[in-house]
Amino acid sequence: MKLFQDYKKQFRLALIIFVFTFSFFVAPSIYAQSADEIRDKINQKDSDIEKLEKEIAAYQIELNNLGKQKGTLASAIKELDITKKKLNADISVTNSKIDKTNLTIQNLGRDIGNKEISISNSVNSIRESIRSINEYEQTNIFQTLLSNENFGEVWVDFDNVVTIREKNRKEVLALKDAKVDLEDTRDVTIKAKNELVKLKSQLSAQQKIVEQNVKEKNKLLADTKNNEANYQNLLVLRLAQKERFEKELADFEGQLKFILDPSKLPSKGVLSWPLEKIFVTSPYGQRSMGWHSGVDFRGSVGTPVLSMADGVVKGFGDTDLCCPGASFGKWIFIEYNNGLSSTYGHLSLISVERGQQVKRGQLVGYSGNTGSSTGPHLHVSLYVSDGVEINSFESKSYPGRTLVQPIAAKEAYLDALKYLPAL
Repeated sequence: MKLFQDYKKQFRLALIIFVFTFSFFVAPSIYAQSADEIRDKINQKDSDIEKLEKEIAAYQIELNNLGKQKGTLASAIKELDITKKKLNADISVTNSKIDKTNLTIQNLGRDIGNKEISISNSVNSIRESIRSINEYEQTNIFQTLLSNENFGEVWVDFDNVVTIREKNRKEVLALKDAKVDLEDTRDVTIKAKNELVKLKSQLSAQQKIVEQNVKEKNKLLADTKNNEANYQNLLVLRLAQKERFEKELADFEGQLKFILDPSKLPSKGVLSWPLEKIFVTSPYGQRSMGWHSGVDFRGSVGTPVLSMADGVVKGFGDTDLCCPGASFGKWIFIEYNNGLSSTYGHLSLISVERGQQVKRGQLVGYSGNTGSSTGPHLHVSLYVSDGVEINSFESKSYPGRTLVQPIAAKEAYLDALKYLPAL
């Protein structure tokens, strides 16, 4: 009977060693094939996105070349058509990114499941080994020595206990690392889910911009009756109205007085870039066509526009409702927490509400070609907050219509590039 108990004890110790050795390596193989399939699909989505981005780049080159040949109804319609193709390609990219993110989340979920199983197995193994060692150590050691004729077997038992203790120590350390790894994977999953929400919002916005593009083309055809002469007459009329409108706007701002206190200005470099990719097309200040009140950045229709600092949205509007083709077009005005404010102009879509708190880098809208714009871009005017406010006045160019937009004295304007990161 005693001999049977000795064998049973040694077998149990050996079994614990075996379980300890393999507990961390069994679970991950459960979904190995499915995980590989998911990774293949993710790689395919990456390939799709790369092809679509090349297509978008080609459309953009076509639009840039077309911009040099503007002035006819045919070129205006062609520009709208190419823009629509580019926007649809943008939508396809976003859809592919959504699919990729869903696959990534699925893969992360499987990874989390495998890690949780592995951790559970490890905990159970550690618990079992501790219980067995405690049982072994509760046995009177002298009784074990006297009852066992073969002292070699006794030392084997002792060695097994020491081995398990050492493995216990190592596995506890590995368990801690595994739990940290699990939490990291969960954090990545949360970020992926947040990215998915952002992409779905972006997709909805892109679809709205396409709808606007279609309406713009239909309106152009309706206004001109698809006739070149009518289009040229329309251009002449709108240019004259725009010049009168912007003159009265300049006169209105010229009446405002503001004394700049340099001591209230924040340090340089307090703002972040309003677009992910930066190319300045027109700087602040005097230029051949006159004084430029802001900085222009290259941005195709539908490019996400980001807040340059923490602040609050004080207002938004659309000057095209008063005078088509004049001033900012669709605009957003944000007052930052650092004493500065800015207007984002020529937008295609506005994604914020009045009174909304925004963070640096947060999406606020999408660049476009509204207002006084010779081509798609983002205009940013920067001011000292004390010297600017959203104002309104009745337009003499369009009697009965009221212009609403940020108004500031010339002295309140600042060069945004001085407060943005170095190029």
